[in-house]
Amino acid sequence: MAQGRDIREGEIQLDFDPAQQTEEGVAFIGHIRSDWSRGNSPRNLTPARESGGGNARIELKPGYAAGLRGLEVGRRIWVLYWMDRGRRDLIIQAPGHTPEPRGVFSLRSPVRPNPIAMAAVIITSIDHDSGVIGIDATDAFDRTPVVDIKPWIAAIDVPPTG
Repeated sequence: MAQGRDIREGEIQLDFDPAQQTEEGVAFIGHIRSDWSRGNSPRNLTPARESGGGNARIELKPGYAAGLRGLEVGRRIWVLYWMDRGRRDLIIQAPGHTPEPRGVFSLRSPVRPNPIAMAAVIITSIDHDSGVIGIDATDAFDRTPVVDIKPWIAAIDVPPTG
């Protein structure tokens, strides 16, 4: 739990540390590489794309490159990543863009019990041998751990209307 961290009016902090209640492990498959760091990053993918993408790429750890088979330049993918430098202790947050505090599960904030983020991105380059994937943009800090990569499939990923 983050002791002594700033709490905005209306925010509620958990009385336990989610990191101390883990039930299973996660194997990071690589890292996002980017130009971004704390204080020098966009708030989400829209401004990241508007500013040129952040020199974004994913570097897989040894042994995972074979998992790229079937992916190609131009393909849309989901990248799931672990925001390892984010807070985990707020269950109610008071973001500046909403008129009142909201629950963490109604926000895309990096502050969450399990700091998992996801981004739909486009592959701009791919080296199947080295396991390096260029992507059009990221809002993640340099060296952010990658949890998984999945193909973006419109028939599955766009909910039906009505």
